[in-house]
Amino acid sequence: MKSQGTVLLVDDDAYIRDSLAEVLGRRGLTVRTAASADEALAEDALAGVDAMITDLKMPGEDGASLIREVADREPELPILVLTGYGTIASAVECVKAGAVDYLLKPTDPDELLLALRRALDGASRQRELAYLRERVGSSDSEARDPLGRSAPWKRVVELVEAAAPADTPVLLLGESGSGKGEVAKLLHRRSPRRKGAFVQVNCAAIPMELFESEFFGHRRGAFTGAVSDREGRFRVAHGGTLMLDEIDALPPPAQAKVLRVLEDGAFERVGESRPTRVDVRLVTATNSDLSQRIADGRFRPDLYYRINVLTIHLPPLRERGDDVLLLGETFLREIAVRLGKRIEGFHPETEAVLASYRWPGNVRELRNVIERGVVLETGRRLGPDSLPADLRELPKEPAPRDGEDTDLHLRRSLRAHERRLLERALERADGVRRHAAELLGVDERNLAYYLKKHGLHREEGQEDDREDDREDET
Repeated sequence: MKSQGTVLLVDDDAYIRDSLAEVLGRRGLTVRTAASADEALAEDALAGVDAMITDLKMPGEDGASLIREVADREPELPILVLTGYGTIASAVECVKAGAVDYLLKPTDPDELLLALRRALDGASRQRELAYLRERVGSSDSEARDPLGRSAPWKRVVELVEAAAPADTPVLLLGESGSGKGEVAKLLHRRSPRRKGAFVQVNCAAIPMELFESEFFGHRRGAFTGAVSDREGRFRVAHGGTLMLDEIDALPPPAQAKVLRVLEDGAFERVGESRPTRVDVRLVTATNSDLSQRIADGRFRPDLYYRINVLTIHLPPLRERGDDVLLLGETFLREIAVRLGKRIEGFHPETEAVLASYRWPGNVRELRNVIERGVVLETGRRLGPDSLPADLRELPKEPAPRDGEDTDLHLRRSLRAHERRLLERALERADGVRRHAAELLGVDERNLAYYLKKHGLHREEGQEDDREDDREDET
């Protein structure tokens, strides 16, 4: 059973300590015990502790003094009082000193567990809030689910739905900008951990010298500049989901430390010698070939086998068909509202440009292009002139050189191939544009743009005679 948290139980009565430790242990909690305030305040006694339960009447320093001292040392640590000598005055004193709850002996185990759960949940929310405050100014997650109706994207969603209920590690593979972060958030929202924190870490952005502090946290004074305690990302994600993006960027020493947490569910904060136990669902992501990195000696095979339990491949945007315009329209609405622009949709030529572009930067590039267009657009529809020039303009195909059979210029080759596809589709459809558009997987407006672009369009107002003839015959 995974530990649901670590509790320090302080009571001078050995029978009570042992009985409560057994009860809480059966409920999935890790319990440490102390017979006095002095033991509770000993070096590293509070290391890795998620909550403390203390008696009031004890030999030596009493519980109220212990609460004040612990609250001063660990202001985020929830403290519960469990006493057989309860009074209104002592309850008020304990709450003022820093206790979050006050219970009387003998207590019902379920009542104690409920109070403890409330305290642990509150502490977890505080850690998540502190983490989110650090991220103010960065791109926040969307409340909606990632969009898509293409067959490749539907397959991704099916795998997410299958994986979400379990705690199985998930490895997301896909090109940069293909939406791995959004899929990880979707996985979290569909899981039983949805009420816990979702913590995303870009492994490539953390230098090795800061790795332990960022991932596992540190104690005040553990090193120069550690002026306060810091919770690491694993601790913030306790009870929730931790996404390690660009996992391939972790250097080997860091890989070994992450592997240990995955195997043991425990780590030490910098400056502590006692372990902190966590319960985290891990999602990792990369756009690299991890098997090749293993062969090159740059990635640990044991870590790879640990994270590669269930793999989800994300398709690049160029393979998602009509999802381009679906995503583009969604981004357009969101960005227009945020920027206060009254833009109602795309010009047909804009749709054609967006549908024909290859999107090497995937969804991230699409969003950036739409935002640029919304900033520049002055009309009610986003026109092609508001798009970057490299999306709108392809160089004209040059005459072939003597003795040269193949042009290796990528854009010219793509343009020539595009024209050949249009000609074949028109030929197979016997000149009926609607049928040609269906063969090409585009709508008739986009087909009109492509035909004009390649000089295959009819004069303005000229009808498709073959289609009219066929309709008359029927």
